Amino acid sequence: MTLIEKLQAKSAHIGIIGLGYVGIPLALRFSEVGFHVLGFDIDDQRVDTLNSGKSPIEHISSNDIRRITEHGFEATADFSRIGEVDAIIICVPTPLSKHREPDLSFITGTMDAISPYLRKQQVVSLESTTWPGTTEEVLKPYLTDRGFEVGRDIYLVYSPEREDPGNPDFTTRTIPKVVGGSSVECLKVGELLYAHAVDRVVPVTSTQASELVKLLENIHRAVNIGLVNEMKTIADRMSIDIYEVIDAAATKPFGFTPYYPGPGLGGHCIPIDPFYLTWKAREYGLNTHFIELAGDTNRNMPRWVVGKVADALNDHQKSLNGARVLALGIAYKKDVDDVRESPSIMVMELLREKGVLVEYSDPHAPTFPKMREHSFDLSSVDLTPETLSAYDCVVLLTDHSAFDYDLILEHAPLIIDTRGKYRGINTKVVKA
Repeated sequence: MTLIEKLQAKSAHIGIIGLGYVGIPLALRFSEVGFHVLGFDIDDQRVDTLNSGKSPIEHISSNDIRRITEHGFEATADFSRIGEVDAIIICVPTPLSKHREPDLSFITGTMDAISPYLRKQQVVSLESTTWPGTTEEVLKPYLTDRGFEVGRDIYLVYSPEREDPGNPDFTTRTIPKVVGGSSVECLKVGELLYAHAVDRVVPVTSTQASELVKLLENIHRAVNIGLVNEMKTIADRMSIDIYEVIDAAATKPFGFTPYYPGPGLGGHCIPIDPFYLTWKAREYGLNTHFIELAGDTNRNMPRWVVGKVADALNDHQKSLNGARVLALGIAYKKDVDDVRESPSIMVMELLREKGVLVEYSDPHAPTFPKMREHSFDLSSVDLTPETLSAYDCVVLLTDHSAFDYDLILEHAPLIIDTRGKYRGINTKVVKA
């Protein structure tokens, strides 16, 4: 059977590389609709966890993992098995280097690992966020160097991931899937691949257009959050409640979409993706002033928050140096366990640099996770009247639903609220 016939019959085997916040939901969905799925990851511990029927991600249940393993799902770190699958979906990280330039080492490492085992009648789909042209300029040569004719022997597509971890309103099935192909034939295969798994496939004319779609989506959010974070600092200086202003503006039934400020940007997309475009734009002699200005504003938010902590403590005749401060929430967004690029971590590091004894409480992170660039030897503090009253102040950084906000308000001597959880005026709450 040809690849197209296998996809139409749902007899194709699906290979997913990168079993994280994007790859596991894809594995669940393809398994759910009847495909055989083989997952690949370089993390042996994650492979063992999945094969034992356990979920390594909080918002995905172990029951879901056990269900798909009972229906043939398997995880492996053996990339020589790539020849067993008909579709290869790549969901690996694309971080920034220390110079804030694109780091495609996970993508190229993946292609190095799988290219010796590629065969005819396979489709390679890249879902990792990247700059426009990556699919054609980086991935395609791996295929042509093996002697494959793209669009006939083997197929190449780009389809950006759109997962929103912890959001109960949208699932892999219900989020429309944008797909761009390296050729018309490639696009047809890409549409067939994803049509089984999602309610709506949105085809675009090229992989470059598909890559830029993802960047535009996240740059849109980054720029608007940067704008409202700047508005927050202005409103603060004017003694105006920015949340009251946003809520009132949001009553306009057209022409306004509410975005809310915070301690900075977090997650694997919004703090990183804009810089993939600014880097690529320089190749065309262009400067992305607007995007970079928003990025600067958002990156400065943790320092602004620390300044508000220092001022608040000073108003209570206390010094920042030597103070005991409890950070509430280290995840980058509410109700998830994902700490990637979390501004909470940056606030904690800045406080530590100022001589603060900083600890944290986060029900989704019982112990401080291992991170490439950040290190705290800490465990989550249980929130009780005694623990809350023992700190000079608490800083609300991630507004998890599990926090008892009445308890915090009653027993914390001073609260720095970066999420607008406490509305109105209270002498012990400082809005940041």
